[in-house]
Amino acid sequence: MPQAEPKRDGPEAAEVSAGAQKEGKGLLDGSIHSFVLRSGRLTEAQRRAIGRFGAKYILPFTEAHLDLDSLFPDKKPLVLEIGFGMGQATWQIAQERAQFNYLGIEVHTPGVGRLIIDLERHGLGNVRIIQHDAIEVLKTMVSPESLAGIHVFYPDPWPKKRHHKRRLMQDTVVALMAEKLAAGGYLYFVTDIEEYASHARAALDSCAALRNQFEGYAPHQAWRPETKFEHFAKDSGRGTFELLYIKR
Repeated sequence: MPQAEPKRDGPEAAEVSAGAQKEGKGLLDGSIHSFVLRSGRLTEAQRRAIGRFGAKYILPFTEAHLDLDSLFPDKKPLVLEIGFGMGQATWQIAQERAQFNYLGIEVHTPGVGRLIIDLERHGLGNVRIIQHDAIEVLKTMVSPESLAGIHVFYPDPWPKKRHHKRRLMQDTVVALMAEKLAAGGYLYFVTDIEEYASHARAALDSCAALRNQFEGYAPHQAWRPETKFEHFAKDSGRGTFELLYIKR
């Protein structure tokens, strides 16, 4: 278990609290981003998939709430995934848990192309993609209490202290996520960085609208596949830290 940080009192505590609030607000107002756009190599197959099938799966970013009934062939509860990477867990979960529809958010084009390839290969019609900043999507496109679940798997941990302001799991962002969850909806977070897990747990615990499904870290959920990245992390001696919270 992560060790608790020393308790701060007086002006130091006020300064830390004010700093955390400022950082969280920066993510919400767009002055800080939880990601950096990197020039990843787009394969020819990914390029073709986007060109041929992009209109079928990719939704444009707009400043209006999504009409969920028009997005999918079948009306099902909607799960949102923030930062799906190359989409390997995304399509497998969509196939395994077909009782849900899925909205995946990813800014990197190679991952979007790879996921489209797999969606076509496996004939999955219950996934849609938005290639945009997830926080902006949550703020403007997702209606309150409209989500059955939110997946945040292996977000960038931003390990350097000066970059902690870029971490997705800030109090204000967690509150925004909770606002979009329907009662009984879940937020499932996974990381291989213990310090970030402790940070995320503190942010989740700070949200009165959420309750921890377990006393501490959650056991691995059998329906979440382990990705190549996760296998690499384990081979490197890093553990997996999972948190599962429910909307009250």
